[in-house]
Amino acid sequence: MTEQTAQPRRLLRAALRWTAAVVVFAAVGAGTAYGITRMDRTDVPGLATHSDGRWDYPTLVKPPLPSGSPAPFDERNTAGAHYADLRELVLPAPGGAVEDKKLRGRDGWLKTEGFLAEYADKDARHELHQTFVDNGLRHVAARGWTTPDGTHTRVYLLQFGTAAVTDELFGKDLAPASGPREQLRGAGTSVFDVDHPIRAHDPDMLCTVYVESEPYGAEQVRQGYLSAGDVLAVIVQSRKGGAKAVPFRQTVALQSELLG
Repeated sequence: MTEQTAQPRRLLRAALRWTAAVVVFAAVGAGTAYGITRMDRTDVPGLATHSDGRWDYPTLVKPPLPSGSPAPFDERNTAGAHYADLRELVLPAPGGAVEDKKLRGRDGWLKTEGFLAEYADKDARHELHQTFVDNGLRHVAARGWTTPDGTHTRVYLLQFGTAAVTDELFGKDLAPASGPREQLRGAGTSVFDVDHPIRAHDPDMLCTVYVESEPYGAEQVRQGYLSAGDVLAVIVQSRKGGAKAVPFRQTVALQSELLG
């Protein structure tokens, strides 16, 4: 990609970020919520235990880059490519969780159909599959787990050829700010989560988050989308009686950190 082609992409990303920011900053207290979810427990009076709702994730370690390869948001990396092993960029499960081995796929690669199974409508799955083929989907890496409180988490990383492709899929086919293009399996009506702290994510990334609105069924579903260079990340959490906001925000923020 030349500098001439990279410039329109940067302008598009900036416009999308500002559009999302206008919506998100309308929520009161988002910055405070972010601060609490990112502080060490010992830094917040009265939150020195697990009662703050966060999960006990292992220390994050990014996989090494091949010699001479730039990071995804390095100025030299005009394609926004992640040169590290995508399978090593998937967020690990927190302590005490039971991992869903089916999402590991074969040799760590999940078939496209494994991701598309998240979507309820058969026609939508077929259309998205063709969209991914047309846009050169390279790999899907995933991980899923269930925590002791019954929250079921699924994290998917979809890698394409360039950041320009990912940005377009993000805004057009999967995560417009108005609401998800297609509903997930088990979800009713999902709406833009104006309370989600946008500052929890790398400013080079686009982020859209939805929450299933009441009344919901047996489970409530939360879903987040990140456009991170050539990788499109999808994070889904569902839980009977209501999916909690704090561990979801923590999960999205940490996955953002690994991709940054």
